[in-house]
Amino acid sequence: MILHIDMDAYYASVEQLDNPGIAGKCVIVGGLSGRSVVSAASYEARKFGIHSAMPMYQARQKCPHGIFIRPRMDRYKALSQKIMSLLESFSPCVEPVSIDEAYVDIAGCERLHGEPREIAVSIKQKIKETVNLTCSVGIGANKFIAKIASDMNKPDGLTIILPDQTPQFIENLPIQKVPGVGETRRRQLEDMGIKTLGDVRKYPEKMILKKLGKFGQRLLELSAGIDDSPVTPGSRHKSVSTEETLPQDIDDKKLLSNYLLVQAESVARELRKKDLRAKTITLKIKHADFKQVTRSVTLPAPTQSSETVYMTASKLLRAYKIITKVRLIGVGASGLVSASVPVQMDIFENTEKRSHNWEKVGRAVDTITQKFGKDVIKRGTLSDK
Repeated sequence: MILHIDMDAYYASVEQLDNPGIAGKCVIVGGLSGRSVVSAASYEARKFGIHSAMPMYQARQKCPHGIFIRPRMDRYKALSQKIMSLLESFSPCVEPVSIDEAYVDIAGCERLHGEPREIAVSIKQKIKETVNLTCSVGIGANKFIAKIASDMNKPDGLTIILPDQTPQFIENLPIQKVPGVGETRRRQLEDMGIKTLGDVRKYPEKMILKKLGKFGQRLLELSAGIDDSPVTPGSRHKSVSTEETLPQDIDDKKLLSNYLLVQAESVARELRKKDLRAKTITLKIKHADFKQVTRSVTLPAPTQSSETVYMTASKLLRAYKIITKVRLIGVGASGLVSASVPVQMDIFENTEKRSHNWEKVGRAVDTITQKFGKDVIKRGTLSDK
């Protein structure tokens, strides 16, 4: 059996924990400008129809009396590390998938910690005792079932779907509950007569594959209760990224490039902090019409250099044709490897050497900012921006 642990309204709950005066009130965490989006909403705020990724101006309209707070990522990360360490005391097989959720494979742990339900109860109690926060736990025969189960009785819930209950559970599961089924996909499936995951099995496999492609194959597997994806320990850091909703929609690539420079430094600094290098750099753009695109490139050698991250993202931006103005831009780094692994450099190729030298500069800047503050040194390019 596999457990999926999902912290309840994590960012908002941490804010209520640190400020008891707002406990039980409508707390909305996110950027404070009208163009920002909601990162998290307390359950009190959700009663007004507020949810994550909602534009902040809509949240203010729905809940004008709400308490709006800017995210404190360092605080959220610090508590997350305590929670993940706690989970690892129950099983060596823990896969964090975000700052506030993780899978735990408890195979072989029963003799130490009891049956699955007992383990889940113990985890919930330990998290409450350690960080004074609640979580919801789903238990199932695979990651898919466990994740869906954890969302069924929030907040502070515990749901177990036993193997013999799985077929009936799948038969009645609303199709929009399946990961990857957004509003557009839901309408497409309902037009086909598919309203529950069980409905998928009513149609010929060839028809599903023809209409839905690879996603159709995934639906066919899930409708049969099949999810072979393993719980992979040690995958806490799959990527590092940052993004920003712009004060106004723009199509000026020079100005967008300045945003990329700030973001590249943030991403590279996080890589160095975690002692990692990235093989792949990704540019993320969301247009004024909310259409989102990404462009990625794999580097000849992994890096943690601000300069390399920026130059790579900037090149992707230059190659991208902007037709509709941009409302959000971001940079991501993935394909992460330990920085302790030596980087092989071609003696006839200067690119890797240049990146390596800029990594040294980055680490020197990190040392200065840690001692004197992050604003004590900055790029001349951005000094008047």
